[in-house]
Amino acid sequence: MNKVENKKAINKDIKIKAIKDSFIKLNPKFMIKNPVMFVVELGFFITLVLTIFPNLFGDGQSNLRYYNFVVSIILLVTVLFANFSEAIAEGRGKAQADELKKTRKDTKAKLLLKDGTFKLISAIELKKGDRVLVENGDLVPNDGFVYEGVASVDESSITGESAAVLKEAGGDFSSVTGGTKVVSDWLKVEITATPGESFLDKMIKLVEGASRKKTPNEIALSTLLIGLTIIFLIVIMTLFPMAIYSKIDIPVSTMIALLVCLIPTTIGGLLSAIGIAGMDRVTRFNVIAMSGKAVEACGDVDTMILDKTGTITFGNRMAAEFIPAGKHTKEEVTRFAVLSSIKDTTPEGRSVIELAKNQGVSINEKEYEDADFIEFTAQTRMSGMDLRDGVRVRKGATDAVKVFITELGGRVPEDLDAVTEKISKLGGTPLVVAVDKHIFGVIYLKDTVKPGLVERFARLREMGIKTVMCTGDNPLTAATIAKEAGVDEFIPECKPEDKIDVIKREQNEGKIVAMTGDGTNDAPALAQADVGIAMNSGTQAAKEAANMVDLDSDPTKILEVVEIGKQLLITRGALTTFSIANDVAKYFAIIPAMFAIAIPEMNIINVMRLETPSSAILSALIFNAIIIPLLIPIAMKGVKYKPMKSEKMLLRNILIYGLGGIIVPFIGIKIIDIIVSPLVSMLVL
Repeated sequence: MNKVENKKAINKDIKIKAIKDSFIKLNPKFMIKNPVMFVVELGFFITLVLTIFPNLFGDGQSNLRYYNFVVSIILLVTVLFANFSEAIAEGRGKAQADELKKTRKDTKAKLLLKDGTFKLISAIELKKGDRVLVENGDLVPNDGFVYEGVASVDESSITGESAAVLKEAGGDFSSVTGGTKVVSDWLKVEITATPGESFLDKMIKLVEGASRKKTPNEIALSTLLIGLTIIFLIVIMTLFPMAIYSKIDIPVSTMIALLVCLIPTTIGGLLSAIGIAGMDRVTRFNVIAMSGKAVEACGDVDTMILDKTGTITFGNRMAAEFIPAGKHTKEEVTRFAVLSSIKDTTPEGRSVIELAKNQGVSINEKEYEDADFIEFTAQTRMSGMDLRDGVRVRKGATDAVKVFITELGGRVPEDLDAVTEKISKLGGTPLVVAVDKHIFGVIYLKDTVKPGLVERFARLREMGIKTVMCTGDNPLTAATIAKEAGVDEFIPECKPEDKIDVIKREQNEGKIVAMTGDGTNDAPALAQADVGIAMNSGTQAAKEAANMVDLDSDPTKILEVVEIGKQLLITRGALTTFSIANDVAKYFAIIPAMFAIAIPEMNIINVMRLETPSSAILSALIFNAIIIPLLIPIAMKGVKYKPMKSEKMLLRNILIYGLGGIIVPFIGIKIIDIIVSPLVSMLVL
């Protein structure tokens, strides 16, 4: 069972806590935040008063005491079910927050002093800018960046992954998170967060729901629900004088029951749970969303910006073939390629030696222990070895090696450009091998597209999402990888500012843009994008600029996050459609029941043929209550999402949740009426 599945279960403790919270949330100061359910709670209090004082509003029918009591109980249960749906959604987040809190203990910190010694203090005393020493076995006291040292850090308390991560000063892997543990060597860390404001603290608040604010879509839908509630309240208020004019005696509790059945209580009771569950689904995928708005924005994404290396491809270029140039043989190229890689500890260098061994070529490395290894630099773009006899072996970028041999008086083989161009067209990287002033051939390095990405990009295309690959590769290499991966567009030789330009271009066209990144140079683009997902292994600047952080540092996860966002929007839309459609069915149950005696013609719309007016009202009210917990699994899990065009998706949801929202209440209310009608007759005697 994977990590995501482990977090899915709603255990017994969560359920018990949710039941308790359902009663705590009855406090009007909580209920007023959900106006629809607040109206239901007011209805409960009024009917409860009518149970005690049945003649309070002049009904003059003391035998309605039991009927009023049943209505009040059903209304109470309706509110409790709505509170339970929200509490169960919050419960999962709080359970995960409790796990995170276990890592936030009173850690001791080794505060570095100016004289080079350290002083042991409590981590809560640390201030932003303080420098600390973290040695093997120590917990990182707070968020910061490594300015000296190299060490392996266990981040399982945050990510759930057991494999330690290498952290070192400089580069894109210098950021460390409070609560993680150093498991080798030592680090000197400069603190970047004050106590209570660390990444871990923010995570705890977010997964608890304490920092969750309503998104623009939620606010808009809430406004609609409030508007519908006000409209139906006015309708009910006008029905009362109409009933008096028609000489129909309608109990106040019946009017309240009608109001509760007509206002959108179903979606009103589930709306908050849907939003919380959406963020929870992202969290269970080990992605921390800094706001619900970020999750929603994922559902509206039109364009996705993706780095090539590490996202679309594995990133480590591996030697795939040795290709001779000029009059040299494959054996010669292979031998000198190995010589240039003996002390090259990079994945590319190791792959050269591995490929040569597989082809039966091996060299005794001890013979070259005294040789001088030439490291690769951004300036030379070459690496290799200077042998004891003065022979210089190099491998590197085509143009760099050309300059190297030309300066020594050598000539470039005529077929070299054809070989390197062919490799570039195949999406590979050519490394030219030279010995002194002679070029012997080329090492074909291949960066492989991750399996399954072609299908995933096709799925995104079905959603109407355009994919744009950004890479520093030359245009030929970029075009080959783009074609192999199946992306819609690519930007070769891409610089950080190019990413910002393409994001702004898409946004100017009214599109929502998502992108991933991990480096400081990605921070401006992450901040510019509507959805920016930073890697947890990346820099502090990237994490602060983004509105989501992937704890697993898997750049391809943006694909799943987009689907979760779409699922959130679809779930909310589907359940809203179902809720409003259900009100139509309840209308056919209650209105005829109220007026059929005085206006026999109203029986025409009594299509359910319910037994009595009282049983019809209570049946509709009971169905209105029980449908909320029945829909909680859908609100929590989300409506199953399948990539398809928006028009087709809309039609599908209307058929399932619109038509279903009409049919299900008709069946449910009729069944409940058959069960309760014998009991109801006794309540009104």
